[in-house]
Amino acid sequence: MQTLNDYSVLIHPGLNGAGPDHWQTHWEQTFSDFVRVQQADWDHPVYAVWAARLTEYVNKATKPVVLVPHSAGTSLVVKWSFDNPEAVKKVAGVFFVAPTDRDRFMPAGTVSPLQGFGGMVLKRLPYPSAVVAGRDDDRVSFARAQEFAKAWGSMFFDGGMHGHLGSAAKLGVWPAGLVYFGQFLATLRA
Repeated sequence: MQTLNDYSVLIHPGLNGAGPDHWQTHWEQTFSDFVRVQQADWDHPVYAVWAARLTEYVNKATKPVVLVPHSAGTSLVVKWSFDNPEAVKKVAGVFFVAPTDRDRFMPAGTVSPLQGFGGMVLKRLPYPSAVVAGRDDDRVSFARAQEFAKAWGSMFFDGGMHGHLGSAAKLGVWPAGLVYFGQFLATLRA
């Protein structure tokens, strides 16, 4: 049976990063081996820049990698997975939390702050994965998140009524998320 020590766990926040109230920050503080991928600009994501930085972190990892992206970080990881087949060979699995639906309708005059990310990729991913989605997330419907999980070949976990599962939800260390993460890790082989 694999343990957490068998993996390099890389956390990747979404747009605007993950502040002190975000569960990703709490996980990093709780598990000293969890590493946040540091982007130079969290407020103006450019796919090519974010993807290059993610590749750097994956390539530097000394063990098989488990990625833990949130929100726009999920869009990054999905697209990156098909654009970087060599780096992806090091990925043991991905635990997607609160994927943002890049294909949803945006009001007239609204411009996405994410540049170069494209639409949602709905193909089977080249590694084991899991998706956690909130039932009342304003950035993706629960049904659409289930469609993502099905298309990606992912396990699916019901994140409950916690919106976008970010800082506003005040989840702290998010015990339920740790249970889901543990269940997902138990399915992996390093």
